[in-house]
Amino acid sequence: MKKYTSLTAIQGELAQKQLTLKELIAYYFKQIEQHQHLNAFNEVFFDSATKQAETIQAKLENGSAGKLAGMVIGIKDNICYEGHVVTASSKMLENFVSPYSSTVVERLLAEDAIIIGRLNCDEFAMGGSNETSYFGTVKNAADEERVAGGSSGGSAVAVQADMCLAALGTDTGGSVRQPASFCGNIGFKPTYGRISRYGVIAYASSFDQVGTITSSVADAALLLEVLAGADENDSTVSKQPVPSYSSNLKSQISSLRIAVLKETIESDALDPETKAAILAAIEKFKQDGHEVTEVSFDLLEYLVPTYYILTTAEASSNLSRYDGVHYGYRNTQAQSLNQLYKSSRAEGFGEEVKRRIMLGTFVLSAGYYDAYYQKAQKVRRLIREKIETLLQNHDILVSPVAPTPAFKIGENVQDPLVMYMADIYTVLASLAGIPAVALPLGNNKAGLSLSIQLMTKHFNEQALLSLSHSFLEKA
Repeated sequence: MKKYTSLTAIQGELAQKQLTLKELIAYYFKQIEQHQHLNAFNEVFFDSATKQAETIQAKLENGSAGKLAGMVIGIKDNICYEGHVVTASSKMLENFVSPYSSTVVERLLAEDAIIIGRLNCDEFAMGGSNETSYFGTVKNAADEERVAGGSSGGSAVAVQADMCLAALGTDTGGSVRQPASFCGNIGFKPTYGRISRYGVIAYASSFDQVGTITSSVADAALLLEVLAGADENDSTVSKQPVPSYSSNLKSQISSLRIAVLKETIESDALDPETKAAILAAIEKFKQDGHEVTEVSFDLLEYLVPTYYILTTAEASSNLSRYDGVHYGYRNTQAQSLNQLYKSSRAEGFGEEVKRRIMLGTFVLSAGYYDAYYQKAQKVRRLIREKIETLLQNHDILVSPVAPTPAFKIGENVQDPLVMYMADIYTVLASLAGIPAVALPLGNNKAGLSLSIQLMTKHFNEQALLSLSHSFLEKA
Protein backbone atom coordinates (compact mmCIF):
# COMPACT_ATOMS: atom_id res chain seq x y z
CA MET A 1 0.00 0.00 0.00
CA LYS A 2 1.24 3.50 -0.79
CA LYS A 3 2.01 6.20 1.75
CA TYR A 4 -0.91 8.55 2.35
CA THR A 5 -0.07 12.17 3.09
CA SER A 6 -3.58 13.57 3.52
CA LEU A 7 -6.99 12.56 4.81
CA THR A 8 -8.54 13.70 1.51
CA ALA A 9 -6.64 10.96 -0.36
CA ILE A 10 -7.75 8.29 2.12
CA GLN A 11 -11.39 9.42 2.13
CA GLY A 12 -11.40 9.49 -1.68
CA GLU A 13 -10.34 5.84 -1.86
CA LEU A 14 -12.77 4.85 0.91
CA ALA A 15 -15.61 6.50 -1.02
CA GLN A 16 -14.60 4.71 -4.23
CA LYS A 17 -14.47 1.37 -2.35
CA GLN A 18 -10.78 1.06 -3.31
CA LEU A 19 -9.88 0.84 0.36
CA THR A 20 -11.45 -0.33 3.62
CA LEU A 21 -10.59 0.79 7.13
CA LYS A 22 -9.67 -2.80 7.98
CA GLU A 23 -7.02 -2.72 5.23
CA LEU A 24 -5.85 0.73 6.28
CA ILE A 25 -5.42 -0.16 9.95
CA ALA A 26 -3.65 -3.42 9.00
CA TYR A 27 -1.24 -1.38 6.86
CA TYR A 28 -0.40 0.95 9.74
CA PHE A 29 0.01 -1.97 12.18
CA LYS A 30 2.50 -3.49 9.73
CA GLN A 31 4.36 -0.18 9.42
CA ILE A 32 4.61 0.07 13.21
CA GLU A 33 6.00 -3.46 13.41
CA GLN A 34 8.58 -2.78 10.70
CA HIS A 35 9.71 0.44 12.40
CA GLN A 36 9.61 -0.86 15.97
CA HIS A 37 13.34 -0.14 16.36
CA LEU A 38 12.65 3.61 16.08
CA ASN A 39 10.87 3.38 19.47
CA ALA A 40 8.12 5.84 18.53
CA PHE A 41 5.24 3.97 20.23
CA ASN A 42 5.01 3.21 23.94
CA GLU A 43 1.92 1.11 23.22
CA VAL A 44 -0.16 0.19 20.18
CA PHE A 45 -3.91 0.01 20.77
CA PHE A 46 -4.50 -3.10 18.61
CA ASP A 47 -7.87 -4.06 20.13
CA SER A 48 -9.55 -0.66 20.50
CA ALA A 49 -8.25 0.61 17.13
CA THR A 50 -9.48 -2.52 15.32
CA LYS A 51 -12.93 -2.20 16.94
CA GLN A 52 -13.04 1.49 15.98
CA ALA A 53 -12.18 0.61 12.38
CA GLU A 54 -15.07 -1.90 12.23
CA THR A 55 -17.57 0.55 13.75
CA ILE A 56 -16.53 3.46 11.52
CA GLN A 57 -16.54 1.29 8.38
CA ALA A 58 -20.23 0.56 9.08
CA LYS A 59 -20.85 4.30 9.53
CA LEU A 60 -19.14 5.01 6.19
CA GLU A 61 -21.41 2.50 4.50
CA ASN A 62 -24.58 4.03 5.94
CA GLY A 63 -23.44 7.63 5.42
CA SER A 64 -23.22 8.66 9.07
CA ALA A 65 -19.42 8.88 9.51
CA GLY A 66 -17.77 11.94 11.04
CA LYS A 67 -15.40 14.36 9.30
CA LEU A 68 -12.27 12.53 10.54
CA ALA A 69 -13.36 9.09 9.30
CA GLY A 70 -10.26 7.49 7.80
CA MET A 71 -7.79 9.42 9.93
CA VAL A 72 -5.50 7.09 11.85
CA ILE A 73 -3.88 9.17 14.57
CA GLY A 74 -1.45 8.62 17.43
CA ILE A 75 -1.56 10.53 20.71
CA LYS A 76 1.38 11.63 22.82
CA ASP A 77 1.74 9.62 26.01
CA ASN A 78 0.64 12.52 28.22
CA ILE A 79 -2.91 12.70 26.81
CA CYS A 80 -5.53 10.73 28.74
CA TYR A 81 -7.70 8.13 27.00
CA GLU A 82 -10.22 6.32 29.18
CA GLY A 83 -9.36 2.68 29.82
CA HIS A 84 -5.88 3.05 28.35
CA VAL A 85 -2.51 3.39 30.06
CA VAL A 86 -1.00 6.90 30.16
CA THR A 87 2.47 7.40 31.66
CA ALA A 88 3.98 10.68 30.37
CA SER A 89 6.92 8.35 29.54
CA SER A 90 7.80 8.20 33.24
CA LYS A 91 8.40 5.40 35.73
CA MET A 92 6.33 7.54 38.11
CA LEU A 93 3.14 6.65 36.18
CA GLU A 94 4.10 3.18 35.00
CA ASN A 95 0.95 1.13 34.20
CA PHE A 96 -1.41 3.94 35.28
CA VAL A 97 -4.76 3.48 33.50
CA SER A 98 -6.65 6.70 32.84
CA PRO A 99 -10.14 6.77 34.38
CA TYR A 100 -11.38 9.34 31.85
CA SER A 101 -10.63 10.79 28.41
CA SER A 102 -9.18 14.20 27.67
CA THR A 103 -11.34 16.65 25.77
CA VAL A 104 -9.12 16.32 22.67
CA VAL A 105 -9.54 12.54 22.65
CA GLU A 106 -13.33 12.85 23.05
CA ARG A 107 -13.44 15.27 20.12
CA LEU A 108 -11.32 12.98 17.92
CA LEU A 109 -13.56 10.02 18.70
CA ALA A 110 -16.74 12.06 18.14
CA GLU A 111 -15.60 12.73 14.57
CA ASP A 112 -14.55 9.09 14.00
CA ALA A 113 -10.78 9.29 14.05
CA ILE A 114 -9.04 6.00 14.88
CA ILE A 115 -6.57 6.31 17.76
CA ILE A 116 -3.83 3.78 17.03
CA GLY A 117 -1.59 4.15 20.08
CA ARG A 118 0.31 6.28 22.55
CA LEU A 119 3.55 7.84 21.45
CA ASN A 120 6.89 8.11 23.21
CA CYS A 121 7.95 11.52 24.53
CA ASP A 122 10.43 13.12 26.87
CA GLU A 123 9.48 12.36 30.48
CA PHE A 124 6.61 14.65 31.54
CA ALA A 125 7.28 16.52 28.24
CA MET A 126 10.55 17.87 29.66
CA GLY A 127 13.24 17.70 27.01
CA GLY A 128 14.15 18.68 23.46
CA SER A 129 15.47 15.40 22.08
CA ASN A 130 13.29 12.54 23.39
CA GLU A 131 16.29 11.21 25.32
CA THR A 132 14.72 11.63 28.80
CA SER A 133 11.95 9.05 28.28
CA TYR A 134 11.77 6.13 30.72
CA PHE A 135 11.06 3.98 27.64
CA GLY A 136 14.25 4.99 25.84
CA THR A 137 15.24 7.35 23.06
CA VAL A 138 13.20 7.78 19.88
CA LYS A 139 15.34 7.52 16.74
CA ASN A 140 15.00 9.79 13.71
CA ALA A 141 13.89 7.76 10.67
CA ALA A 142 16.10 9.86 8.36
CA ASP A 143 19.24 8.96 10.33
CA GLU A 144 18.86 6.52 13.21
CA GLU A 145 21.94 7.90 14.97
CA ARG A 146 20.15 11.23 15.39
CA VAL A 147 17.43 12.44 17.75
CA ALA A 148 13.81 12.88 16.76
CA GLY A 149 13.49 16.14 18.69
CA GLY A 150 11.33 16.63 21.72
CA SER A 151 9.37 16.45 23.68
CA SER A 152 6.90 15.08 21.07
CA GLY A 153 9.56 12.98 19.32
CA GLY A 154 7.45 9.84 19.06
CA SER A 155 4.62 11.85 17.48
CA ALA A 156 6.98 13.30 14.84
CA VAL A 157 8.65 9.99 13.95
CA ALA A 158 5.31 8.13 13.78
CA VAL A 159 4.19 10.53 11.03
CA GLN A 160 7.65 10.71 9.42
CA ALA A 161 7.93 6.90 9.12
CA ASP A 162 4.29 6.46 8.01
CA MET A 163 3.11 4.67 11.15
CA CYS A 164 -0.01 6.83 11.30
CA LEU A 165 -1.43 9.67 9.22
CA ALA A 166 -1.23 12.33 11.94
CA ALA A 167 -0.33 12.71 15.60
CA LEU A 168 -1.16 14.88 18.57
CA GLY A 169 1.63 16.35 20.65
CA THR A 170 1.87 19.03 23.29
CA ASP A 171 3.88 22.21 22.87
CA THR A 172 5.14 23.97 26.00
CA GLY A 173 8.20 25.68 24.54
CA GLY A 174 8.45 24.16 21.07
CA SER A 175 7.71 20.50 21.74
CA VAL A 176 5.57 20.10 18.61
CA ARG A 177 7.42 22.47 16.29
CA GLN A 178 11.01 21.38 16.96
CA PRO A 179 10.48 17.60 16.47
CA ALA A 180 8.36 18.35 13.40
CA SER A 181 11.30 20.39 12.11
CA PHE A 182 13.77 17.57 12.79
CA CYS A 183 11.54 15.01 11.05
CA GLY A 184 10.33 17.02 8.03
CA ASN A 185 6.71 17.36 9.17
CA ILE A 186 4.28 20.24 9.67
CA GLY A 187 4.11 21.10 13.38
CA PHE A 188 1.27 23.43 14.38
CA LYS A 189 0.88 25.13 17.78
CA PRO A 190 -2.33 27.17 18.09
CA THR A 191 -2.92 30.20 20.32
CA TYR A 192 -2.73 29.38 24.03
CA GLY A 193 -6.32 28.63 25.07
CA ARG A 194 -7.54 27.68 21.60
CA ILE A 195 -7.62 23.95 22.51
CA SER A 196 -8.66 22.49 25.86
CA ARG A 197 -5.93 21.12 28.14
CA TYR A 198 -8.41 19.03 30.16
CA GLY A 199 -7.00 15.51 30.47
CA VAL A 200 -3.49 16.52 29.37
CA ILE A 201 -0.86 15.77 32.04
CA ALA A 202 0.43 19.17 33.11
CA TYR A 203 4.01 20.38 32.84
CA ALA A 204 3.71 24.19 32.86
CA SER A 205 0.05 25.19 32.83
CA SER A 206 0.38 28.73 31.46
CA PHE A 207 2.39 27.41 28.48
CA ASP A 208 1.10 23.90 27.67
CA GLN A 209 -0.89 23.65 24.46
CA VAL A 210 -2.00 20.65 22.40
CA GLY A 211 -0.68 20.82 18.84
CA THR A 212 -0.68 18.68 15.71
CA ILE A 213 1.95 16.96 13.57
CA THR A 214 0.83 16.21 10.03
CA SER A 215 2.08 15.77 6.46
CA SER A 216 -0.39 18.30 5.03
CA VAL A 217 -1.62 21.73 6.07
CA ALA A 218 -5.17 20.63 5.20
CA ASP A 219 -5.03 17.94 7.90
CA ALA A 220 -3.64 20.44 10.43
CA ALA A 221 -6.52 22.82 9.62
CA LEU A 222 -9.18 20.09 9.92
CA LEU A 223 -7.78 18.81 13.21
CA LEU A 224 -7.71 22.33 14.66
CA GLU A 225 -11.32 22.80 13.56
CA VAL A 226 -12.32 19.63 15.43
CA LEU A 227 -10.20 20.16 18.55
CA ALA A 228 -10.63 23.90 19.17
CA GLY A 229 -13.38 25.62 21.09
CA ALA A 230 -14.87 26.20 24.53
CA ASP A 231 -14.78 23.48 27.16
CA GLU A 232 -16.52 23.67 30.52
CA ASN A 233 -13.76 21.48 32.01
CA ASP A 234 -11.01 24.02 31.25
CA SER A 235 -11.49 27.61 32.39
CA THR A 236 -8.45 28.79 30.38
CA VAL A 237 -10.00 27.89 27.03
CA SER A 238 -11.24 30.71 24.84
CA LYS A 239 -14.95 30.90 24.04
CA GLN A 240 -14.24 32.58 20.70
CA PRO A 241 -16.10 30.85 17.84
CA VAL A 242 -14.09 28.33 15.83
CA PRO A 243 -13.83 29.22 12.13
CA SER A 244 -14.07 26.60 9.39
CA TYR A 245 -10.31 26.53 8.97
CA SER A 246 -10.28 23.73 6.38
CA SER A 247 -12.86 25.20 4.00
CA ASN A 248 -11.21 28.64 4.11
CA LEU A 249 -7.74 27.23 3.48
CA LYS A 250 -7.63 28.15 -0.19
CA SER A 251 -9.15 31.57 0.25
CA GLN A 252 -7.25 34.22 -1.64
CA ILE A 253 -4.35 35.57 0.38
CA SER A 254 -3.77 39.21 -0.36
CA SER A 255 -0.29 40.61 -0.01
CA LEU A 256 0.75 39.99 3.59
CA ARG A 257 3.20 42.06 5.59
CA ILE A 258 5.87 39.58 6.66
CA ALA A 259 8.52 40.57 9.21
CA VAL A 260 11.77 38.65 9.53
CA LEU A 261 13.19 38.72 13.07
CA LYS A 262 16.66 39.95 12.16
CA GLU A 263 18.55 38.79 15.26
CA THR A 264 17.32 35.20 14.85
CA ILE A 265 18.63 34.97 11.28
CA GLU A 266 21.91 36.77 11.97
CA SER A 267 22.77 34.69 15.05
CA ASP A 268 26.13 32.90 14.90
CA ALA A 269 24.42 29.85 16.42
CA LEU A 270 22.28 29.33 13.29
CA ASP A 271 23.42 26.48 11.05
CA PRO A 272 24.53 27.87 7.61
CA GLU A 273 22.41 25.45 5.55
CA THR A 274 19.34 26.24 7.67
CA LYS A 275 20.00 29.95 7.16
CA ALA A 276 20.35 29.53 3.39
CA ALA A 277 17.06 27.58 3.19
CA ILE A 278 15.22 30.24 5.22
CA LEU A 279 16.62 33.07 3.07
CA ALA A 280 15.46 31.18 -0.05
CA ALA A 281 11.99 30.85 1.50
CA ILE A 282 11.94 34.59 2.24
CA GLU A 283 12.74 35.27 -1.43
CA LYS A 284 9.83 33.01 -2.38
CA PHE A 285 7.50 35.06 -0.17
CA LYS A 286 8.63 38.18 -2.02
CA GLN A 287 8.04 36.51 -5.41
CA ASP A 288 4.54 35.55 -4.27
CA GLY A 289 3.77 39.23 -3.79
CA HIS A 290 4.18 39.57 -0.04
CA GLU A 291 5.84 42.59 1.51
CA VAL A 292 8.89 41.38 3.46
CA THR A 293 10.86 43.56 5.87
CA GLU A 294 13.46 42.95 8.56
CA VAL A 295 12.61 43.96 12.12
CA SER A 296 14.65 43.99 15.28
CA PHE A 297 13.77 41.87 18.30
CA ASP A 298 16.22 42.98 20.96
CA LEU A 299 14.94 40.69 23.75
CA LEU A 300 16.31 37.47 22.21
CA GLU A 301 18.85 36.85 24.99
CA TYR A 302 16.11 36.97 27.66
CA LEU A 303 13.85 34.36 26.08
CA VAL A 304 15.44 31.15 27.35
CA PRO A 305 16.12 32.34 30.94
CA THR A 306 12.58 33.70 31.26
CA TYR A 307 11.06 30.54 29.84
CA TYR A 308 12.99 28.17 32.10
CA ILE A 309 12.40 30.17 35.30
CA LEU A 310 8.65 30.22 34.70
CA THR A 311 8.19 26.68 33.39
CA THR A 312 10.30 25.06 36.10
CA ALA A 313 8.36 26.98 38.75
CA GLU A 314 5.08 25.70 37.30
CA ALA A 315 6.53 22.18 36.97
CA SER A 316 7.57 22.21 40.63
CA SER A 317 3.98 23.02 41.58
CA ASN A 318 2.29 20.65 39.11
CA LEU A 319 4.48 17.65 39.87
CA SER A 320 4.14 17.94 43.66
CA ARG A 321 1.07 15.68 43.36
CA TYR A 322 3.25 12.67 42.46
CA ASP A 323 4.12 11.68 46.01
CA GLY A 324 3.91 7.88 46.06
CA VAL A 325 0.66 7.97 48.00
CA HIS A 326 -2.24 8.85 45.70
CA TYR A 327 -1.21 6.85 42.60
CA GLY A 328 1.82 6.03 40.51
CA TYR A 329 5.18 4.63 41.56
CA ARG A 330 5.62 3.90 45.27
CA ASN A 331 8.75 2.79 47.11
CA THR A 332 7.90 -0.32 49.18
CA GLN A 333 10.84 -0.26 51.60
CA ALA A 334 10.17 3.12 53.25
CA GLN A 335 9.90 3.06 57.05
CA SER A 336 8.17 6.44 57.45
CA LEU A 337 5.91 8.77 55.51
CA ASN A 338 8.73 11.26 54.97
CA GLN A 339 10.98 8.51 53.63
CA LEU A 340 8.15 7.26 51.39
CA TYR A 341 7.79 10.67 49.76
CA LYS A 342 11.54 11.09 49.30
CA SER A 343 12.25 7.58 47.98
CA SER A 344 9.20 7.42 45.70
CA ARG A 345 10.00 10.75 44.05
CA ALA A 346 13.74 10.06 43.84
CA GLU A 347 13.17 6.68 42.17
CA GLY A 348 10.07 7.55 40.14
CA PHE A 349 11.38 10.67 38.39
CA GLY A 350 14.26 10.79 35.90
CA GLU A 351 17.24 13.14 36.13
CA GLU A 352 15.90 15.93 33.90
CA VAL A 353 12.53 16.05 35.66
CA LYS A 354 14.24 16.18 39.06
CA ARG A 355 16.53 18.95 37.79
CA ARG A 356 13.56 21.07 36.68
CA ILE A 357 11.59 20.44 39.87
CA MET A 358 14.57 21.56 41.96
CA LEU A 359 15.15 24.64 39.79
CA GLY A 360 11.47 25.53 40.09
CA THR A 361 11.39 25.00 43.83
CA PHE A 362 14.46 27.23 44.15
CA VAL A 363 13.00 30.15 42.15
CA LEU A 364 9.77 29.95 44.18
CA SER A 365 11.51 29.81 47.54
CA ALA A 366 11.57 32.62 50.08
CA GLY A 367 14.27 35.14 49.25
CA TYR A 368 14.43 34.18 45.57
CA TYR A 369 10.79 34.55 44.49
CA ASP A 370 11.13 38.31 43.85
CA ALA A 371 14.59 38.06 42.32
CA TYR A 372 13.70 35.32 39.83
CA TYR A 373 10.05 34.35 39.46
CA GLN A 374 8.48 37.82 39.69
CA LYS A 375 11.18 39.34 37.51
CA ALA A 376 10.65 36.63 34.89
CA GLN A 377 6.90 37.36 34.89
CA LYS A 378 7.67 41.04 34.20
CA VAL A 379 10.04 40.12 31.36
CA ARG A 380 7.39 37.79 29.92
CA ARG A 381 4.99 40.73 29.84
CA LEU A 382 7.62 42.87 28.04
CA ILE A 383 8.18 40.09 25.48
CA ARG A 384 4.45 39.75 24.87
CA GLU A 385 4.02 43.52 24.50
CA LYS A 386 6.95 43.70 22.07
CA ILE A 387 5.48 40.91 19.94
CA GLU A 388 2.00 42.47 20.00
CA THR A 389 3.51 45.80 18.86
CA LEU A 390 5.31 44.07 15.97
CA LEU A 391 2.09 42.28 14.98
CA GLN A 392 0.16 45.56 14.85
CA ASN A 393 2.23 46.51 11.80
CA HIS A 394 2.92 43.06 10.38
CA ASP A 395 0.78 39.99 9.69
CA ILE A 396 3.41 37.25 10.02
CA LEU A 397 6.71 36.92 11.88
CA VAL A 398 9.47 34.67 10.50
CA SER A 399 12.31 32.93 12.35
CA PRO A 400 14.12 29.58 12.35
CA VAL A 401 12.63 26.70 14.34
CA ALA A 402 15.91 25.39 15.73
CA PRO A 403 19.54 26.54 15.48
CA THR A 404 20.61 23.24 13.85
CA PRO A 405 19.11 20.20 12.13
CA ALA A 406 18.70 17.02 14.22
CA PHE A 407 21.82 16.38 16.28
CA LYS A 408 23.31 13.00 17.20
CA ILE A 409 21.89 10.93 20.04
CA GLY A 410 23.97 11.55 23.16
CA GLU A 411 25.69 14.61 21.68
CA ASN A 412 24.07 17.26 23.90
CA VAL A 413 22.12 15.44 26.58
CA GLN A 414 24.89 15.69 29.18
CA ASP A 415 24.96 19.49 28.95
CA PRO A 416 21.59 20.92 30.07
CA LEU A 417 22.60 24.47 29.09
CA VAL A 418 23.25 23.46 25.47
CA MET A 419 19.91 21.63 25.42
CA TYR A 420 18.03 24.59 26.89
CA MET A 421 19.61 27.08 24.45
CA ALA A 422 18.37 24.93 21.55
CA ASP A 423 14.88 26.24 22.42
CA ILE A 424 15.84 29.86 21.72
CA TYR A 425 13.63 30.29 18.63
CA THR A 426 10.56 28.30 19.68
CA VAL A 427 10.00 29.69 23.20
CA LEU A 428 9.11 33.13 21.81
CA ALA A 429 5.65 32.04 20.60
CA SER A 430 5.13 30.12 23.85
CA LEU A 431 5.97 33.08 26.07
CA ALA A 432 3.68 35.34 24.03
CA GLY A 433 0.94 32.70 23.70
CA ILE A 434 0.68 33.24 19.92
CA PRO A 435 0.13 30.58 17.23
CA ALA A 436 3.13 29.25 15.34
CA VAL A 437 3.91 26.64 12.70
CA ALA A 438 7.02 24.76 11.60
CA LEU A 439 7.10 24.17 7.84
CA PRO A 440 9.54 21.83 6.05
CA LEU A 441 12.07 23.36 3.64
CA GLY A 442 13.57 20.19 2.17
CA ASN A 443 16.80 18.54 3.31
CA ASN A 444 20.42 19.55 3.77
CA LYS A 445 23.37 17.78 2.10
CA ALA A 446 23.34 15.12 4.81
CA GLY A 447 19.65 14.35 4.13
CA LEU A 448 18.41 15.98 7.34
CA SER A 449 15.26 18.07 7.20
CA LEU A 450 15.32 21.87 7.43
CA SER A 451 12.46 24.09 8.53
CA ILE A 452 11.09 27.62 8.91
CA GLN A 453 8.84 29.02 11.64
CA LEU A 454 5.91 31.36 10.99
CA MET A 455 4.06 33.16 13.80
CA THR A 456 1.07 35.48 13.90
CA LYS A 457 -1.23 37.33 16.31
CA HIS A 458 -3.55 35.65 18.80
CA PHE A 459 -6.40 33.63 17.21
CA ASN A 460 -5.21 34.41 13.67
CA GLU A 461 -4.66 30.73 12.89
CA GLN A 462 -6.53 31.04 9.60
CA ALA A 463 -3.93 33.40 8.12
CA LEU A 464 -1.12 31.13 9.30
CA LEU A 465 -2.74 28.02 7.82
CA SER A 466 -3.66 29.71 4.52
CA LEU A 467 -0.16 31.12 4.01
CA SER A 468 1.41 27.77 4.94
CA HIS A 469 -0.87 25.95 2.48
CA SER A 470 -0.11 28.42 -0.31
CA PHE A 471 3.65 28.30 0.40
CA LEU A 472 3.93 24.50 0.41
CA GLU A 473 1.63 24.05 -2.58
CA LYS A 474 3.95 26.22 -4.69
CA ALA A 475 7.12 24.59 -3.33
